[in-house]
Amino acid sequence: MVTREQVRMARAALDWTVRDLAREAGVSANTVSRYENGTDAMGDTLMRFRRAFESAGILFIDADETGGQGVRFKLRERTLD
Repeated sequence: MVTREQVRMARAALDWTVRDLAREAGVSANTVSRYENGTDAMGDTLMRFRRAFESAGILFIDADETGGQGVRFKLRERTLD
């Protein structure tokens, strides 16, 4: 799913506040804060976070032999003018 660290990283990358994420994910700001501060969240809530971030251009990176979990921006297609 989405770790609390990834939520914080994605918010920072997008320059989103807790309220911004809450609005985009359709949850309360308290839900976002509680999850980031260590309280477990339901699977549906984590999927809402993920969908909100992915819609904004974030990709989630799973841990592998080269490093830990993280986030990055999707590669944007360049148009020729």
